[in-house]
Amino acid sequence: MIRFVWMIFLCLAGPAAARDLRIATYDPGLSRPGPGLLLRDIRRADPQVLAAAQVIAAAAPDAILLTGFDWDHDGLALSAFAQVLEQAGHPMPHRFAARPNSGMPTGLDLDGDGRSGGAGDAQGFGQFSGQNAMAILSRLPLGPVTDHTAFLWRDLPGGLMPASVPQGQRLSSTAHWDVPVLTDRGPLHLLAWSATPPVFDGPEDLNGRRNHDEAAFWLDHLPAAPFVLLGNPNLDLADGDGRAQAMTALLDHAQDPRPKGAFQPDQAGANARQTGDPALDTAVYDPAGPGNLRVDYAWPAKGLRVIASGVIWPAPGDPLAAAVEAASNHRLVWVDIDLDSLEAAR
Repeated sequence: MIRFVWMIFLCLAGPAAARDLRIATYDPGLSRPGPGLLLRDIRRADPQVLAAAQVIAAAAPDAILLTGFDWDHDGLALSAFAQVLEQAGHPMPHRFAARPNSGMPTGLDLDGDGRSGGAGDAQGFGQFSGQNAMAILSRLPLGPVTDHTAFLWRDLPGGLMPASVPQGQRLSSTAHWDVPVLTDRGPLHLLAWSATPPVFDGPEDLNGRRNHDEAAFWLDHLPAAPFVLLGNPNLDLADGDGRAQAMTALLDHAQDPRPKGAFQPDQAGANARQTGDPALDTAVYDPAGPGNLRVDYAWPAKGLRVIASGVIWPAPGDPLAAAVEAASNHRLVWVDIDLDSLEAAR
């Protein structure tokens, strides 16, 4: 019965045809408070894990960036989750993950609480090395990855790093990757990152500055090849807090297909005061707080032709709605790219 439901949804969603490439980004909520717990939950067939897999299988991406997915040294959790996806009818045999900055110890007291070794003292916020990391799954082979995760914040031209930040502070709160997906028209570079929220700090605006510079990094590292800027910049250009200049500058090189969901919840509380189109939102937050926001993006290079795009946010009563709600407070974002334009853009 579940497989039948997926087949119905795939028809409705308009999956990538033979000449199209579907690229997606999604925070599936597959992060846990301790090392090894995600692998345990995957092996136990935890309902939340199965719901996340159901959402991905329904979207049927050719390649997907997962943000909010715990890293382990041997890639056991990612391999186990790939098996779950295959059992769900959507095999993605090619994958990449690398140690992120989240949870990586620095030995310093970065958060000023008088102790070192806490979550706020890591290169990126995390209770253990690899918490809330990233991963790539792909139906197609992947080329050699350029991992920028060790890039120092101080080395970013024009960066906003405060003088009080240690010189060894890395820029990426999670990671920055350039991952080529190998198609029969040549590689498409996935420029993947997941940034710190631009809030939860003081008047020094440390997180706001870092969030800005995590996006600004790509302005100096765009490949001379077709690409998609992909991930969770943690910034809503219309309704969120933060500095929008870097994301706006990226639109000089990329296009925003403005993917929309089929359903938007009641616009109460903070949502009623927002100015952005609620159909563009990709994450559910407390209406007493920030409200729903658009924080997950897939922006193809300007030379690429976008066939379609969307956000997996079905209305109540849709066969997939329960899985979407159970998996995560984020929604999967996808974009279909014409492979002929990939070849022409070289």
